[in-house]
Parts: sequence; structure tokens; C-alpha cells
Amino acid sequence: MTGHAVFRRRARRLGFGAVVVLALAGMNGPWLYRYGTARYHEYAINRSSYKAENGHWDIVEFPEEYRQDTIHAALLHTGKVLLVAGSGNKQENFDAKRFDTRLWDPVKGTIKKVPTPTDLFCTGHTQLADGRLLIAGGTKRYEKLKGDVTKAGGLMIVHNENPDRPITLPAGTVFTGRSHHKTYLSKDPVLVPRAKKVFDRRTGTFLHNDAGLGRVYVEAPHKGAKYETGTQDNYRVRGLTGADARNTYGIAQKLALDKKDFQGIRDAYEFDPVAERYIKVDPMHEARWYPTLTTLSDGKVLGVSGLDDIGQLVPGKNEIFDPRTRKWTYTRRTRQFPTYPALFLTRTGQIFYSGSNAGYGPDDVGREPGLWDVASNTFTPVPGLSDPELMETSGTVLLPPAQEEKYLVVGGGGVGESKRSSRRTRLVDLRARHPRFVDGPSLEKGTRYPQSSILPDDTVLISGGSEDYRGRGGSDILQARIYDPDTRSFRRVADPLVGRNYHSGSILLPDGRVMFFGSDSLYADRANTKPGRFEQRIEIYTPPYLYRRGKGARPELSGGPTTIRRGGSGTFRSADASAVRAARLIRPSASTHVTDVDQRSVAVDLKVSGNRVTVTVPRSRNVVPSGWYMLFATDALGTPSRARWVRVP
Repeated sequence: MTGHAVFRRRARRLGFGAVVVLALAGMNGPWLYRYGTARYHEYAINRSSYKAENGHWDIVEFPEEYRQDTIHAALLHTGKVLLVAGSGNKQENFDAKRFDTRLWDPVKGTIKKVPTPTDLFCTGHTQLADGRLLIAGGTKRYEKLKGDVTKAGGLMIVHNENPDRPITLPAGTVFTGRSHHKTYLSKDPVLVPRAKKVFDRRTGTFLHNDAGLGRVYVEAPHKGAKYETGTQDNYRVRGLTGADARNTYGIAQKLALDKKDFQGIRDAYEFDPVAERYIKVDPMHEARWYPTLTTLSDGKVLGVSGLDDIGQLVPGKNEIFDPRTRKWTYTRRTRQFPTYPALFLTRTGQIFYSGSNAGYGPDDVGREPGLWDVASNTFTPVPGLSDPELMETSGTVLLPPAQEEKYLVVGGGGVGESKRSSRRTRLVDLRARHPRFVDGPSLEKGTRYPQSSILPDDTVLISGGSEDYRGRGGSDILQARIYDPDTRSFRRVADPLVGRNYHSGSILLPDGRVMFFGSDSLYADRANTKPGRFEQRIEIYTPPYLYRRGKGARPELSGGPTTIRRGGSGTFRSADASAVRAARLIRPSASTHVTDVDQRSVAVDLKVSGNRVTVTVPRSRNVVPSGWYMLFATDALGTPSRARWVRVP
């Protein structure tokens, strides 16, 4: 059939359709308008020219038996994606000890259930140099709102004035108040260190003992307001005798029916992507819920913040995991941050804190952005941040290429359940003589929970979020933009199909597409009358660069080494070698709560000869932390190859 014949046939169809539409319009005009508009929109977004300019979204819905409330996601060097729910923000799952993990292969479409050892809901994670994923922290207890709390309880500080030995009190230890004679039971065992003898160096005489201190959550044995206390009291410890009884006691402030926050756990695991299972390692010293794990220049991992085992913000006690010994040690000094702080390794080995965070902590503690030297504990503030009081639930991304050390901070909101949100983006160049935040392009709406993913063509995809806390009032933002670091500008692209707010994130895949997961709306309607449902569908965004050369047309890399040392080179074959203009090493993401401190795109030196493409890795371990990377080659149109996995040892 000729092109003209096809055109005439389509014209007849359209003419007949128009008559039908006109005949029905009088009967149901508004419905037809909406229907026609939706059909035209569907037609428009599926045109090749539209996709080449704006990209395209597709929804992936798992079979029902494999669905879960995904809170965390990480790309593994096998190309599979680890999807972790734990209890999935559902008290009934926690009570029943139903903890979920899925392993999804986006190429083959296969899904596997993975046994989950404990509640890894709101854990922390980061990529290790050998390709395993370190996971630390999680949930010990769900929060209880005031009104739901039936037994008075709170924090007990246990004192040990014996300088000769520590003491361990088991779970269930009874504490009795000396003034009000009310009793409370400890919920966990507690180790209280020995007292420290204090001497006067000038005279050489003994002055006193500084008591060793332990902390434990205690609760009344029975329900009711009569067990509440309003003031501080000193508590005897039942069952102790002799020196232990004389030297060990508790002190508690108010023990009441107030709201009880989530409590964290000390457990830590490595996920082995080859064996596809969790491997237990030594626990942390501090329990953590909502912690951040950040890789340091020596390959060790810094663990920071979180709510502890009594539901309080960890008081600045940070610790470091050594992958060789699989053990944790405290840092020499303390520094406190709100939960899930955005912490990035810089070229100097310092840690950059952008001010972005998610969730918990006082509004006046640890929220100032700056450069932190972990060894000396010195902190140099970075000034100029706009909307500094609206940084909770903001997103931060290290702009590509990583060598330039420029960061973009996107949106954010007020502390806690605030309705306030920010339209601001902020930029900072850490290579400047005096780093300072400046405003970038504004967003159309105030945006909490923006998801950001670095793309192989040195741009950044920013999508989703909501104007209000957890999407209240139907405030999800169905918009996506691509940020260009060279022009410092946004370009609106195709709108996502699914709203994403709290408990959401995005992951760059090895084929250059981006997957989006999660979303945990507080309500399901604009009037805030119906409880929300967790979004279990995955959505895939295919960027414009995969449509510009026609479907399936892209540079390809083959052969080459799987290991390239810093300062070393690797040569790959490519039939499109002459078209290759740039190459990037992109570290795989580990994302949760709009926090992904792993992702970074490193520019590598490029040499093309015949059908050979040779890349050279930078020498700095601070720019290129040890581990697995996706190697992408891009052409003049920004079209990326499928990634080759390369390990930097």
C-alpha cells in the first residue's frame, strides 16, 4: 500500500470518528473532552520526536507474590538491584517478624525473594570495595504516638561508681524510686563501665571517682497514668548486694505516657551479590535508625547519626567500619548531625555536609553545612545557603564530573511535619578559594523528597517529590527535569506517571535508564481523610539520549579488563570508536530517603585509535574510591553505551 493510500484511509477513519464525536458531544461533552485529551496526550508522548526530546516513562509491576514496600535500593555489580523493605513501615509486619528483600534483574525481568535476617527498615548502606553492600542499623521498636502509649516509660541513666570493675544489668532489671517508690523494668541488658579515678596531678592525691554511665529504656510493669513521674528521682537497683548495691544506681527524669520514637538496632551485615545472601558482621557500638554510611579515602566506612536503642538522637558518637576486620571503632571525637545527613567524600579527604538530611533531630543541632575533618574533628562552615531552615527532605548530588567538586542541593522542607517547602536549588563549588553557596535555577513548586540521578552524559535527572509533608493534600509533583551543569539550567522533560514522596528514590541502571521506587503517602486523597497506601510499582525513565539515534542505536564497548588500578589504563573494542567523545566511571547507587551519597561520575582520560578505546583512571583515591564502577562511553549526541563493569582495587 502506498503512502498516499495510507493517508487517505486514515483520513476516512478520522472523518468518521469526528462525526461520531460530534454526535456524542452534546450528550457527554465534558467526559468526551477528558477522554479525547487523555488519548491525545497518550499519542503525543509516544511519538518518536517527543521521546527524542523528552524521554519516556514505563511502569513495571511485579507479580503479586513479589511485591513489597521498598524502602532501600542498591545496584549491585552483577547488574541486579537489591530492593529492601524490612517491615516496610508496617507495624503488623514488624510484630509478625515479616521482613522482606527482593533481588530484581532488570534485564531478564526475574525476581528473587531473599531471606532477611532482621528488620532492616530505615537502615544505612554503602558500596564496599569488593562489591559487597554494607548495611547497618534498622528498627528495634516502632514509634507510639501519645494516646497509644499505655505504660509510662523513658530513659534511665545507670551510674557505676566502682572503679574496679564494670557491671552488666540484664533485661528485666527492676529500678525502684527512692522518693515515690514506683518501680520500672529495663527493656534491654545494659553494660555500665567502671568508674574513672580522678587525681590531682599537682598534689598527686586522689580526688574522686567519675561514675561510669550506661543508658537503658525502662517501662512501668503495668498500664496507667498513676505510674507516671513528673520529676527527677534516684533509683535503687533490685537484686544487687554488697559493693554492687552501694555503687550502682539509676537516675531518671520524667517517666511518662509521652510519644515514644522509633528505636534503632546495632546489627550490621554485608550483602554478597554473588552468593545473594546477607552475611552478619560485628555490630556497631551504637544502635542506629536512619543512619548515613559514607566511604572514606582508605576504603573504611564512616557511620553517623540515627536514633539509638532508646529512641534518642545518637549524641555525636560516630564510628568507623573496617572491611578487613569487619569490626567497628569509635572516632576519637564526637560530632552530631540530624538523621540521614548527606555526607560526601571530597578530594582533600574531608567530608562535605551539604545540610540535607531526612527526618529527626533538633532544628538547632548539627544542621549547618560545611567541611568536616573527621580525624581532627575540625568543621569549617560553608556560608550562603538560602532557605537554611528548609533543608530537611532536600536532596544533594555531586555534579558530574566529580573532579570539579560542585554540588547541587534541591528543594527541601521544614523540620518534622512542617507544611513549608522550598523552590530553591543551591550550588556550591568546593574548589573555589572561599566556597560559598549561590542560588541555582528555581523549581516551579516547593519540593520535598526530590529524586536525583546522575546520567552518563554529565546531566542530572531530577524528578518527583511533593509540596507538603508525605504528599499531604494530594501534593505529589508529577514533573521531571534534566539539569545541565554547564548552563546551570533545567529543561522540563516527560512527566512521570507515578507520584513519589517519602520513602522513595532512584537508581541509574547499566543500560542508561533510571529506575524509581517507593513512595509512602500519609493520605490517599486531597482531603486527607483516607489513609495512604505504599507505592509498590517501579517506574523506568528512558532519557532522550536513547532515542536520538533511533531505537537500539548506541555506542558499544566490548572486551577489555574488569580491573583497572588508579593511574592505570584499560583498552576496549568498539565498532563505534570514532564516534566516542567521552567516557565516565559511575559508582553504583545505594539510595533511601532522598539520600544517595554513593553516586558519583568520574571523568576518565580517553584515547581512540582504530576500533580501540583506551581509558585512564585518575590517581586520586578521594576522587575514585575503591570499588566497582559502570564504565560508559558517550558519543557527540550524549548517547551512552551499555556499561561495562570495572573494578578499581
